[in-house]
Amino acid sequence: MKNNKFQPILLGSDINVYGMARSFHEEYGIVSDAYASTALAPTKYSAIVNVHVEPGFDTDPVFINTMRKIGKEKKKDVTYLLIACGDGYVELVGRHKEELSEFFICPYINEELMEKLTNKVSFYSICEQYELPYPDTYIITKDLVEKGDLKIPFSFPVALKAANSIEYLDVDFAGRKKAYVLDSLEEVKDICQKIYQCGYTSEMVCQDFIPGGDENMRVLNAYVDQDSKVRMMCLGHPLLEDPSPASIGNYSAILPDFNQEIYDRIKSFLERIGYVGFANFDMKYDTRDQQYKLFEINIRQGRSSYYVTWNGYNLAKYLVEDRIMNTPFEQTTFAKSQKLWLGAPESVLKKYAKDGADKEQALALIAAKQCGHTLFYSKDMNLRRYILMKYAYYNYKKGFKTYFSEK
Repeated sequence: MKNNKFQPILLGSDINVYGMARSFHEEYGIVSDAYASTALAPTKYSAIVNVHVEPGFDTDPVFINTMRKIGKEKKKDVTYLLIACGDGYVELVGRHKEELSEFFICPYINEELMEKLTNKVSFYSICEQYELPYPDTYIITKDLVEKGDLKIPFSFPVALKAANSIEYLDVDFAGRKKAYVLDSLEEVKDICQKIYQCGYTSEMVCQDFIPGGDENMRVLNAYVDQDSKVRMMCLGHPLLEDPSPASIGNYSAILPDFNQEIYDRIKSFLERIGYVGFANFDMKYDTRDQQYKLFEINIRQGRSSYYVTWNGYNLAKYLVEDRIMNTPFEQTTFAKSQKLWLGAPESVLKKYAKDGADKEQALALIAAKQCGHTLFYSKDMNLRRYILMKYAYYNYKKGFKTYFSEK
C-alpha cells in the first residue's frame, strides 16, 4: 500500500502563503512549513504555518543551498510538496526544477516555457498563436527611450507596465507603481526614463487602456494535473482593487462569476501548451468589441486565490489528489461559486466600490453572512494574531483614503 504522508513546503510568507496553508489545514488538518527571506504580517503568530526566515532566501545561492539542506534532512516516509507563492520564488523553482525534483514534488512547467509565459512580450506572441484576445500593445525598449523615438500607435490614456516583472522588483524610485495609467506621451517618456535609469533592462509594455473600471475585470484560477489535464477552474469578478502604488492590481473584493466561454478557451490553451500546476489569469472585458482580453498569466495560484477554497473548491485538495493520491482524472470542474471574498474590511467595500448591481450583490452576500476573509480563520486566531490582522485591516482603510480615486 502506498504511503500517502505528505508535507507542504511553501515559499514566501505573504497572504498567498497563508491562503495555501489555510487550504491545507482545512482539508487535511496539516500544518505547513514556509521558507522566506523576511517574515510578513499575514503569517505571523500563526499555528497553521511555521515560517522559517532565511535572509537572502529570495536569491541564489541562498535559495538553492537552503533547499538542498531541507531536501537532505527530509523524512524518508514523507513526500514534500513544493509550492511557490510569489513570482520570484516561481522563477527560482523553475531554474532549479531538475535538482529540486530529487527531493520535492515540483508541480511546475519547465524553465523554457515558464520564461515564455512570464515575459509579457513573449506571452502576447503566444496569445497570437492560440487566438487569445489581449489589448493592443506597443513594446518599448531602452534603446527607443534613449533615442526619444516612441511612437505610440493608439490614443491615450494608455496602460504601462514592465514586461519582466521579476527584474522590475529591483526598480525603486519616487512614484514607482506596479502599473501605470498615463494620459500623454510625455508621461510615458518620463516614467520609462526613470525605470531605465534604475537599471531595468527589459522591455516595457504600453497598451491601449480598456475603458471601464473594476466592474469589467475578471480573475481565473486553475489547477492542471501532471498529465496536463485541467482539473479545476474558478472564475471571479473583482469588485475593488488596492489603490496603493506598491499593490495596484491586488484585489480587495471578488464576487462569484461563471462564464463557460472563458472556461473553455483557457482550458484548451492550457492543455495544448502542456501546462502543469496552478495558473492565474487576469483579464478585462472590452465593451468596444465584446471580448475578454488577457493581461497576463501567473505561474502560480493568485494572491487572492483563497477565494477559490472559500467557495468550496479547495486548492490543496486538487494538488494532493493529483500528486499524492494519484487519483485518475475524470472531468474538469467548472466552479460555480456563490460566496464573496474580501481582502479588506467590509467598510472599505461599502465606501469605495462603485454603486450598481455588483455592489448590491456583494452587500447582499455580506448581509447573508456569505462573506469570507483569507486572514481571519477561526482555528488560527490567538489574541496576538487577531490584533495584528485588525491592525493590517486598519492600514487598508488608510491606504484607500490616501490613494483611491474614481477611474
